[in-house]
Amino acid sequence: MSKMSFLTLVRVEWKKIRRSRILLILGVAAVMLWIPSILNAHLNFEMQAEGISPEHNFFIQGFMGMAWFMFPASMVTGTVLLAQTERGGHGILRMLALPVNTGALCMAKYLVLLILAAIQMVMMTGMYYLSAAIASQMQDYAFLLPPEFVIKTVGALYLSAFPMIAGFWMLAVCIRTPIFSVGIGLASIVPSVLMINTKAWFAYPMDYPFYVITAKYGELAYGLSEMKMELIPWIPVAAAFTAACLGTACACFGRNERR
Repeated sequence: MSKMSFLTLVRVEWKKIRRSRILLILGVAAVMLWIPSILNAHLNFEMQAEGISPEHNFFIQGFMGMAWFMFPASMVTGTVLLAQTERGGHGILRMLALPVNTGALCMAKYLVLLILAAIQMVMMTGMYYLSAAIASQMQDYAFLLPPEFVIKTVGALYLSAFPMIAGFWMLAVCIRTPIFSVGIGLASIVPSVLMINTKAWFAYPMDYPFYVITAKYGELAYGLSEMKMELIPWIPVAAAFTAACLGTACACFGRNERR
């Protein structure tokens, strides 16, 4: 019997995830994050003294809150829930009974996580435009930014999260107790605030999304920050970290069940 193709595995995993609460969690997080931005829209005018326009500050502040905690926390929750779809009811045993490569199955789940991350980015972008439209009406000021700027910034934020998500997925696979996996994952988010202000920020992939949006903030607010997204040594370190995490996850995935 031939093994299931990778795309078939991705489709199977996506069907499983649709029955979970992950999409609801991502949607609620996106909505909650923009409510304070709408209520405090008037504060954006005070930041003009820092050289940043109110519309840019509205956008950056919303996505900064997402990049530091809400987005990573959502991914931690998503990885654990995705791992538990197999462990609950011994589902992993049924999957391993099929003609499936465990490494491919592990990578299929990682790809599903990237899809979930993309969905949350789309949700966040949609909520940004809705919130900016509401704030514009409330403050009688145009807070809406051009789609090209928004898409480019959100795209960079999304791509920077690949290593972080790989790290969270490795934790979810290797640590079988959900509460410990969630706890360690959430704890790893906190140091991001400190790491982005060091020269070794690139050595801590959990801070990548936060660094990207903070660096963009520095570009828009003249003289506020000197952070720059230098591709070297960032990209090699990010690639090595991602490969190491995914390699470890694939090696550990279903190991106990295969014994």
